[in-house]
Amino acid sequence: RVRAMGRAGREGVAGPFLFSVHHDDGYPEGDEELGVARSIVGRNRGQDFGHPSGWSMYHSETKVPGFPRHPHRGFETISISRHGFIDHSDSLGNGGRFGNGDVQWMTAGKGISHCEMFPLLRRDEPNRMEMFQMWIMLPKASRMAPPNFKMLWNHDIPVKRFAFGPDAAATVRLVAGRLEGWDAPPSPPKDSYASDPRSNVLIVTVELDAGTSWTLPGCADPADDRPLHRNVYFFAGSGLAVAGTTVDAPCRLKVAPSADILLEAGRDRAGVVVLQGRDIGEPVVQHGPFVGNTRQDILQAFADYQRDQFGRWPWPSDGVVHPRDSGRFAQYPNGTREEFPIEL
Repeated sequence: RVRAMGRAGREGVAGPFLFSVHHDDGYPEGDEELGVARSIVGRNRGQDFGHPSGWSMYHSETKVPGFPRHPHRGFETISISRHGFIDHSDSLGNGGRFGNGDVQWMTAGKGISHCEMFPLLRRDEPNRMEMFQMWIMLPKASRMAPPNFKMLWNHDIPVKRFAFGPDAAATVRLVAGRLEGWDAPPSPPKDSYASDPRSNVLIVTVELDAGTSWTLPGCADPADDRPLHRNVYFFAGSGLAVAGTTVDAPCRLKVAPSADILLEAGRDRAGVVVLQGRDIGEPVVQHGPFVGNTRQDILQAFADYQRDQFGRWPWPSDGVVHPRDSGRFAQYPNGTREEFPIEL
């Protein structure tokens, strides 16, 4: 299942966020090649979205689901893993596998091509793959910055568990931004709009067991002519109360940034993502994977990509899948490698 949580300029994401999506696919057992261990005959290969089986192959042309090589320019992607794993490879030579709550923050800047494939590591049981991806604008001053790739590993992301008895809790993770009384999360890439404290970018995930609650603190809004937006996305569960307003299906609620907002689960668990940020204060033009300030910026992006594909592709295929025993890792072109164990 894939559900668009919103797009800029529509009923959805507001402020610096262009787009946000929630993937939740219940893939079957994996085969020796980390693909689905069953037939995919009859699927719309390369365009398999919203399949009634409960899992989709997306743009993949092989048995490993995901998104083979594709370009981006002018913004950033923030990918938050919840279940399963994502294999990343890009035109800079970066590679990696992340999951188990890790977050990938990629600055497209002046242009990058990358692929995101979903390896199915479990051979004897289903492979759930759940993640969020947000697209956040880059201001004109850094829109053509050098592309960058950064991992925010799960163990570095601040998390607090607020107990409501022995078997119930509210679990909150601070992915980006500041909350009073919290340790700071890993910093975003240096050219990110989120690196500017005036942006007030905040990304928080909240897991509420049945009958639990958490209060999202209000944001002290410094003097700034640009509007500050705060959106609460209810993505999982059968009931949630937001500042006294009860909803019974996944939806977005726009709330006042300056107010304390009480989030309360009903009889079931509830999942919430909070996205907050200040308008960049510039015109935004988007066409597919390219973002700029003018139509000419988009035309130039197409011309540049047709000329050099935003750099040499150093990988053997467009849909790179790393070896089964790779672990969670990030490999950078300068030879630096970070590696952590996988929890299946």
